[in-house]
Amino acid sequence: MAYIKPCRLQGWEMQGQCLLVIFCLFAKMVVLLILPLICFLLSCGALLRWNEVRYRKKGLPPGTMGWPLFGETTEFLKQGPSFMKNQRVRYGSLFKSHILGCPTMVCMDAELNRFILMNEGKGFLPGYPQSMLDILGRSNIASVHGELHKTMRGAMLGLVSPLMIRDQLLPKIDEFMRSYIDNWGGRVIDIQEKTKEMALLSALKQIASIETGPVTETLKSEIFKLVLGTLSLPINIPGTNYHQGFKFPLPQARKKLVGMLRCLIEERRASECSHSDMLDSLLRMDGSSKVKLDDEQIIDLIIALVYSGYETVSTTSMMAVKYLHDHPRVLEGLRKEHFEIRKGKLREDAIDWNDYKSMKLTRAVILETLRMATVVNGVLRKTTQDAKLKGFTIPKGWRIYVYTREINYDPDVYQEPLTFNPWRWLDRNLESHQHFMLFGGGGRMCPGKELGTAEITTFLHYFVTRYRWEEVGGDEIVRFPRVQAPNGLHIRVWDD
Repeated sequence: MAYIKPCRLQGWEMQGQCLLVIFCLFAKMVVLLILPLICFLLSCGALLRWNEVRYRKKGLPPGTMGWPLFGETTEFLKQGPSFMKNQRVRYGSLFKSHILGCPTMVCMDAELNRFILMNEGKGFLPGYPQSMLDILGRSNIASVHGELHKTMRGAMLGLVSPLMIRDQLLPKIDEFMRSYIDNWGGRVIDIQEKTKEMALLSALKQIASIETGPVTETLKSEIFKLVLGTLSLPINIPGTNYHQGFKFPLPQARKKLVGMLRCLIEERRASECSHSDMLDSLLRMDGSSKVKLDDEQIIDLIIALVYSGYETVSTTSMMAVKYLHDHPRVLEGLRKEHFEIRKGKLREDAIDWNDYKSMKLTRAVILETLRMATVVNGVLRKTTQDAKLKGFTIPKGWRIYVYTREINYDPDVYQEPLTFNPWRWLDRNLESHQHFMLFGGGGRMCPGKELGTAEITTFLHYFVTRYRWEEVGGDEIVRFPRVQAPNGLHIRVWDD
């Protein structure tokens, strides 16, 4: 027994030493793992505090600035309207942030938004992100100002005036729409994909008489890259949408488009044929014309026309189909309007300008779709000098996000704003309301709004008079930062 006791003591001692060693190793691991994490969190907190202190200047509106360089762009893009509403609750209708690459004042005050839009050139200029400038071009009508903006806008208005729509564009739109949707019956289609293709092909036909083929497929691919690039964080980091579209000195998507359009312009100049399209009108401008554009400006104008039509017309068309499906009473009212127009017409007969102008409910459906879906959330301006707004000072060089989305759901402007009610627009006074901003405002109200409306109207005319449809996929629709169905919006179509 005297021999066994020391062995047991030695065993306990060895176990204690082992436990001590394990504890020391564990403590060391904790120090090695936790300490860097603590340091990281402390440094993050320090960076956040430093960034807030940087912008804590006297007179600035309240708000948060987020991380250095990135700011609050991630939260803004992920949370969208919820982020805006939360900040508004905390700080009011004017608050500061750092989104899309620069310090920004977000304005959700309807009166002030109108003031900013109506005072172009008086301390405010377009302030779109660098990503848009790089991709859509320095002469993009949305970003230029002063005399160049007047020149570009004048050229565009000449291309899409009511007279041009009546005499040249509407017949082309009608012919295209009838042909494009002709074989949809008895099929399941992705209406999102179809309306995007429809908007692109229709625009290319009107602008440069480009028909369906390899050229349009290439253009479709590159334009899709442009759309993604202009909605991304304007920092050239591998893995981002902006990086995928950006290769110094020009985005690859833009570079391909510019090359294709230059070739097209050269071919037109070498040809003696007349195409009676927008490109011909631009190239026919001579020194005696009030509007004279060089080739770079013509190319940027064409890209702006294609880009805006591709995104806005297609999304509004898709969402109109969605809302009509969900609101049978509206659909039946719309069908009644269009079948009345078809009386006395053969299937192959086109609609004319008088038919288009008589489609009151259709126009109302389009306006209500724009309002409810909020295809455009707002516009960006930049201060050219320190600006005094509602008692705050917005420093020179800051962007102002004129956030108009919430106006669409303001009960003081729209009765029962969350209800899809196109009949509200039959009172045309609503379109002249001072806070009506579905097409922008001031000197930058969308010049192509009537052309876009004509395209969507013509599509709806043939779609509702030829077909019935139902949704088959239960597909999700997200509404920020773009209105889109990530997995498509599938409908089963059959002949009426």
